[in-house]
Amino acid sequence: MRDVVRSAGTAAEVHPRASRYALRSSSHRSETLQSKTGLRLPIAIFLIGLVIPWVIPLGTFNLSVYRLVLIGTLPLSLIMWVRGKAGRIRVPDIGLILFSLWAGLTFVVTRGIGSAIEPAGILFIETVGAYFLGRCFIRSADDLYKMTLLWAKVVILLSPFALYEWISGSKPILSTFSAIFPTVEITTMDPRWGFWRVQGPFSHSIEFGLFCGSLLAVAYVILGRGRGVLRWLLPAAVGATAFLSMSSAPIAGLMIQSALTGWNWFLGKIKYRWKILWGLAFIAYLVVEFGSNQTPVKFYISHFTFDAQTGWYRLAIWEFGSASVLNHPILGIGLTEYERPSWMGSASVDNFWLVIAMRHGIPAVVLMFGSCLWLTGAMAFKKRLDEKEDTFRVSLLISLAAFFFVGCTVHFHGATYVWLMFLLGSSVWTLDASPGEKTLAASTWAKRRSEKSRITRTTSASHSAERPRLRRGDASCTRPQNGG
Repeated sequence: MRDVVRSAGTAAEVHPRASRYALRSSSHRSETLQSKTGLRLPIAIFLIGLVIPWVIPLGTFNLSVYRLVLIGTLPLSLIMWVRGKAGRIRVPDIGLILFSLWAGLTFVVTRGIGSAIEPAGILFIETVGAYFLGRCFIRSADDLYKMTLLWAKVVILLSPFALYEWISGSKPILSTFSAIFPTVEITTMDPRWGFWRVQGPFSHSIEFGLFCGSLLAVAYVILGRGRGVLRWLLPAAVGATAFLSMSSAPIAGLMIQSALTGWNWFLGKIKYRWKILWGLAFIAYLVVEFGSNQTPVKFYISHFTFDAQTGWYRLAIWEFGSASVLNHPILGIGLTEYERPSWMGSASVDNFWLVIAMRHGIPAVVLMFGSCLWLTGAMAFKKRLDEKEDTFRVSLLISLAAFFFVGCTVHFHGATYVWLMFLLGSSVWTLDASPGEKTLAASTWAKRRSEKSRITRTTSASHSAERPRLRRGDASCTRPQNGG
């Protein structure tokens, strides 16, 4: 039986099921089992687990499928990281670990050590566990391609159920899964434009839209490359599924990714296209700063909404939430509700960065935002990549940028927060990539092209040799003369 398993693993290494454009780092030589998707098994289970809505009670803990995966893989990921199996240690690695430890400390101070163990432990698992899962198991463009392909398949699989929910308002996914284990709560919201907001397997429609639209740019660049019309169909299907959430934040994310991808496509031959874009963004910033009675942050928060009432309420959240941060700048308020007027009934805060500062203080948001900024900055200035690696890098940057902007109008929690941490970790391989380290699939494709070209040249030469050469004096090529 061991021989069978060993031979199967060898076959998987010789014939990887990957894109011909994929690349692989030479350090990526683990012997872990491969799933049927071509991904390592923990990644496949984790990604599928994100859309399984079960809430499994275990003592005082409520564990989801993806949390169970993270608990099981965290020790292995940390061992791989310490031993250098995931490249050298980077600034975001330390930054996110320090963020989790600092957040745990703020829970202890604001809630007491007894009440802080559960929220601090869950935050550590969802932050460090998800980040290092992507950090250690997505180590090449080959891995990124397979992961994106599985994500796209999951989104397409959800689409018919989402369409049914969008029209009817019923929750077929949650109703089916709840027959086995408890699931996340069903949320019923008022229709928009005559249609229901799709919740899918998540706790809110915003989470559904964010997950389904998060990698739109990556799907267009990686999965659609060289496929003609199919290049547009898959991103269109993914974007349409995300749109069914009828939420402003996911739709804003789709718009940002589409705009940045279009900019890169139309101006692809201009070397300084991104510097031009930054210049235009700075001009827009100055226009809002000096031509509006709102700050640029307030302008973005209030205008990227479906209705004006939601925009004004978010401005109130920003005003009183910022005041809470200034009143508790170091340790925050933990999970305690922030001070606000009585007419603001809900204690929810629709701003990811603001929530971190309110709960855990300014040091926490500096560590989180600083880690994200350092990673994307290092990716933006990464050089010495070949064309294919560079397109992968740019598509990841576009998707992450959309996530960061959308975080100003919505709070990431649960599956969406874990998904963001995982995507951050899955992007670090771009910093370790170097041109010339190609996958076996890419090498085989190049070899086949070379062999095909050689055969074509040989065939043409043989045909030329077989064809008789006609000279002017030959009878076969002379015209018959008159009177002959």
